[in-house]
Amino acid sequence: MQTRYAALALASVLILVAFVSCQNNSKTAIDGDKLREYAGDLVNRSLFERAIEVYEDYLRDYNVNETEQANVNYIIADLYFSRLNDYESALAYYLKVKHLYPESSLIDETNKKIVACLERLGSSADAQQAAAEAVHLDPSQVTKKRPGVVVARIGKREITQGDLDFEISKLPPSVRDQLKTAEQKLMFLREFVATELLFDTAQRAGFDKDPDVIEGAFQAKKSLMVQKLLADRIASQAQMDETDLELYYEAHKDEFVERDANDTIIREKSLAEAREEVAQQLARKKFADSYQAMIEKMLLTEDVQFYETRIE
Repeated sequence: MQTRYAALALASVLILVAFVSCQNNSKTAIDGDKLREYAGDLVNRSLFERAIEVYEDYLRDYNVNETEQANVNYIIADLYFSRLNDYESALAYYLKVKHLYPESSLIDETNKKIVACLERLGSSADAQQAAAEAVHLDPSQVTKKRPGVVVARIGKREITQGDLDFEISKLPPSVRDQLKTAEQKLMFLREFVATELLFDTAQRAGFDKDPDVIEGAFQAKKSLMVQKLLADRIASQAQMDETDLELYYEAHKDEFVERDANDTIIREKSLAEAREEVAQQLARKKFADSYQAMIEKMLLTEDVQFYETRIE
């Protein structure tokens, strides 16, 4: 009798567990959809790092099928690649899609992006190897990768409103302010597409391997790296407060004057009148002093020697 009751109790518990499980699965599916919509909204509002966190939460906490897993991992990779310019992280996620979801319809696009990541990381040999290993599938089977309304297509490649807004956001403020209306944004979109088409054509023509292009890309990278270094090491030291402005103004009063048509000095400007000019001059001086100090230190550290008498 006790065995019978125990069996009935066990059966009741199992039924209850199954019922709760069904309820939880239903809730998970609904909440998962909402979480992914939330992540998509974050992308469209340029909150890319937060969107990646939400997508990762979605993959970790919700029971999604392999097709969906591949798609979301691709979205994360694309955010790192095209939004954050973090090519190492992008490469890691593209490789994850390639190796964990080899049957995904995203494999063709994934292989292309792996090559692009390697090229941007300066691994041309690895990029060539990856290109040789790429598996080419029908691109029409590639599922939608990014949230947002599609505003243009280049072949099978979709350009969404989020893509367009992101490209506009990278422009200087003076240019960005001129792109307010739908018509102005359409003109920019046409120019953007034209540039992409020209780039694709140039790449197919093999200009990416042209010596002048390779050297130009290296010099551009070199220049950008130097600018980043200066911004990181020097610009932060060029900060100034009110006391700095006052001291500089007092020491250079004769430079902040008002002149007549004959270039004759009429009067000295007050600090309030010349504040912007004083700030600009002081900022340039601070930058130049910091730059010179850094270079002098590097010359000593690296044991640099100049042989002036040998120069012809």
